[in-house]
Amino acid sequence: MFGKKSRILIKNQEQIEGIKAASKLAAQTLKYLEQYAVPGNTTKYIDQKCAEFTQDHGAIAATKGYGHPPFPGHCCTSVNDVVCHGIPSNYILKEGDILNIDVTPILNGYYGDTCKMYPIGEISTQAANLIETTRQSLWIGIEQVKPGNRFGNIGFAISKFVQPKGYSVVFEFAGHGVGVEFHEEPQVDHSAAKDSGAIMQPGMIFTIEPMINQGKARCKVDKYDGWTARTIDGKLSAQFEHTILVTDDGFEALTDIGDF
Repeated sequence: MFGKKSRILIKNQEQIEGIKAASKLAAQTLKYLEQYAVPGNTTKYIDQKCAEFTQDHGAIAATKGYGHPPFPGHCCTSVNDVVCHGIPSNYILKEGDILNIDVTPILNGYYGDTCKMYPIGEISTQAANLIETTRQSLWIGIEQVKPGNRFGNIGFAISKFVQPKGYSVVFEFAGHGVGVEFHEEPQVDHSAAKDSGAIMQPGMIFTIEPMINQGKARCKVDKYDGWTARTIDGKLSAQFEHTILVTDDGFEALTDIGDF
C-alpha cells in the first residue's frame, strides 16, 4: 500500500479549505449528539438526531448506504464490546454502558471524519481507564505527524504507550486517507514497526482512530449484518478519531474543537 507515494493524494488549498469545513461540522455533530447519549435513549434515536443535524447544516452522511451490504445508519454507534461499525438499533442505552459515535458528514463534496467515546451515566473505573487511555493514545499518535516522518511511527508510538498498560491495539481496522473521498490511501495502522511506511508530506489528510481493547486484539464481524465488529472475548473496546492535516511544520487536527 505504501509503495507508491503518488497514490497518496496531496490536497490543494481549495480542497483543504473544503475538508476543514466538513471536519468542523463533524466535530460539531459529535458535540450536539452528546446530550442524547444518556440512559433510556436508543442508538437509533441518536442516529435520527445525527441525520437531522447533518441535513440542517447542508450536508449528507457518508455512512448512509455505504458499502456492501449498504450501511443503514447516518452514524456508527458502537456499544461496549463493539469495536467499530455498530449499526444504530432499538438497543436502549443503560447506566454503565460506553458508547462510541462515529460521524462523517459530506459538505459541499468534502468529507470530515471523527469519533469519540461517551460514558452512559456512571461507568466503572475499568471502563473509564480504558476510555482515557484510548483518548491519550490518539494524541500520542497525532504527535508523530510532521513532514518527513513515516506513517508507521504513528502505530509504533500508540502501541508502545498502550500495551504496557495491559490493553491491546486492534490491527484489523485502521485509519485512512480522507477528504476528497471517504476512504483514500494511505492506510494508517495503529500498531506498526518503527520507521515503516510512506513518508508524510504537507497537504496529506488522513484519520488516526485507534481502537483499544480491554482484552484480546482480535475482532469478529457479526454475520447477520455484515458490519458490527466485536471483540472476540466480549470485553470492552474504545475508540477516538481525528482527521489530521500534515502542515509545513507539523499537523493540524481538523476535527478538534477542544472537545477531547
